[in-house]
Amino acid sequence: MKKLYEDIGFAKIDHHRQIRKGFPEVIYCEGKTPEQIAHIAYSISRKGHDVLATRADRKAYLAVKKILNKAKYHETARIITVKKKWTVVSGEWLVSIVTAGTADLPVAEEAAVTAEFLGIKVERIYDVGVAGIHRLIKNLPKINKSRVVIVVAGMEGALPSVLGGLIDKPIIAVPTSVGYGSSFKGLAALLTMMNSCAPGVAVVNIDNGFGAAVMAYSIVRLF
Repeated sequence: MKKLYEDIGFAKIDHHRQIRKGFPEVIYCEGKTPEQIAHIAYSISRKGHDVLATRADRKAYLAVKKILNKAKYHETARIITVKKKWTVVSGEWLVSIVTAGTADLPVAEEAAVTAEFLGIKVERIYDVGVAGIHRLIKNLPKINKSRVVIVVAGMEGALPSVLGGLIDKPIIAVPTSVGYGSSFKGLAALLTMMNSCAPGVAVVNIDNGFGAAVMAYSIVRLF
């Protein structure tokens, strides 16, 4: 039986994931050394797969760049990619990523870069939160063209509920840790989103832009 994973001592790399999920194993960089990240990235690339590494700092990027010279660092998203060709798999795979504020951009960009890595066309609509609802209303025609909408918000996390009452698209809500003390590092936004009275809103974990993008990919590839 062909080996489904590679044991490199400190990690067991799942080379079979591309077949099961439609994309290769992704490296979560926090808690790993730059050398470990580079070793895992090399192993994934050596098997012919593209590489996506999330929550990466510049030290990790430089370590990967030394052995994979096509590596690219997406600084706002904190993502390293090594990809043979950036293409949109289908013109109908359009996902809008909507943020409440500019402070939510790191999480939104994690979602955006991940989605683009997976072949999704992304429409970025940033800083349209409930403090200035006219900004959201003006962008509704663009949002309505999407198959799925990822909504990223901190503070009180109201934006997914508002948008959920205005459009008929599935919404993936992402609470962020942006906010003052009583936001409890995103917990207030998470609870607001989970208790939304607007139908069609699903919620991922705090600051989990990657998870939102993968869920959007799972939805749009059904069309």
